[in-house]
Amino acid sequence: MAQFNTIQDIPDELLHTIDTLGFTAMSEIQEKAINPILEGRDVLAQSKTGSGKTLAFGLPCVMRTHTNNYKPQTIIITPTRELADQIAVELRKIASYKANLKILTLYGGVPLRSQADSLAKGAHILIGTPGRIQDHLAKETLTLENIKTLVLDEADRMLDMGFYDEIVKISSNMPRGKQTLLFSATFPHNIEKLAKALLNQPLTIKVDTVIEANKIDELVYETSDKLKTLTALIQSYKPESLLIFCNTKLEVNSLTDTLAGRGHAVIDIHGDLEQRDRNESVIAFSNGSKRILVATDVASRGLDIKNIELVINYDLPFDPEVYTHRVGRTGRADATGTAISLFSPKDKEKCAYVLSKAKKKELKDLRVDAKFKMTSEYDTLCLHGGKKTKLRAGDILGTLCKEIGIDGKLIGKINITDTKSYVAIHHTVIDKVLKALKSVKIKKKKYMSWVL
Repeated sequence: MAQFNTIQDIPDELLHTIDTLGFTAMSEIQEKAINPILEGRDVLAQSKTGSGKTLAFGLPCVMRTHTNNYKPQTIIITPTRELADQIAVELRKIASYKANLKILTLYGGVPLRSQADSLAKGAHILIGTPGRIQDHLAKETLTLENIKTLVLDEADRMLDMGFYDEIVKISSNMPRGKQTLLFSATFPHNIEKLAKALLNQPLTIKVDTVIEANKIDELVYETSDKLKTLTALIQSYKPESLLIFCNTKLEVNSLTDTLAGRGHAVIDIHGDLEQRDRNESVIAFSNGSKRILVATDVASRGLDIKNIELVINYDLPFDPEVYTHRVGRTGRADATGTAISLFSPKDKEKCAYVLSKAKKKELKDLRVDAKFKMTSEYDTLCLHGGKKTKLRAGDILGTLCKEIGIDGKLIGKINITDTKSYVAIHHTVIDKVLKALKSVKIKKKKYMSWVL
């Protein structure tokens, strides 16, 4: 695999940043796309999630940003808020070598006015969903005449959601000579139509277009009692982390309540939740304080959590492409994983596409440990302060260890958002921490705290 130092004109400071982030060699999509993007080529790329595509388009965008010009130079359009946030996190890490580079997210669930205020102060890279970007264009709180690069990420999903006209309209507000980069996991007919409308003599790249058989073990179980089978699967596979997909919000709520009632550390995510609650569900799952995440397809795209050991399709997805994206939540990057689908006898026709690629297994072969529960040794501590109050992970860690006397081994992952901070803390010391924080200050300031 090629090394990052083969990227044309890459500064030493960026190479050092890449190294500290733990990236060693480029993935296939990075190797094939980065230099052509830096050369100004339009790119049409087919690449599944988890292949490193965010860095493939993000690295050139960051490298080519002129920080002395505070008008947006790159806009990245995504299907979901979760994916927009995920891309923003990755790009901010990469951009840390470049002083004053401002990245802004634009999506629903956040007041339009606060986003407009941030836009008025200027930003270099915008990442947002089609609907909210259109809202800002309509209210003239956003202008795109300085855009040099348009990125469409997970374009097939956006077209599935009916955003074709919106994407074309947003693009029409940008300079004609802009560069357009279109990334899609699948290439249905309407992607080709969109590419013809927006891209100019693009370089077509196809990598990682099928799930690698040796990375994800795809299995199916036939059952007439899904809940009973799900319980048997959990108690047989005993995964460290489990993502369960349902087709409806109602089913997600019901299953989450049932699993919680049976003693599992479980949380849910679906479209009816407020954005903050959706973010908190992802944080609690990724830091291990909740070991099961029950989700609708809002989480099948843009959810990038490392080391999801097992994915279960409790409800069969409606089409093969959704199945591909759900299954792709496990076995990401260099990891391996297992994906299981449940179906009833009457679903045989509906799930023919699953049966054609997955191995059928028998329930009688499961070795069930009836006492096993997916519990967690950690709780998530929330602090009412984040980036906007200049809180850093080191400040929180220092206070917990030095001031309160918590062993560092009992402190897990720390996530910091604009207004909140989340710390995974061993359940044996969580009460001690909550009590101490009523009087102990972090950086000379008291912060309200509670358990998620």
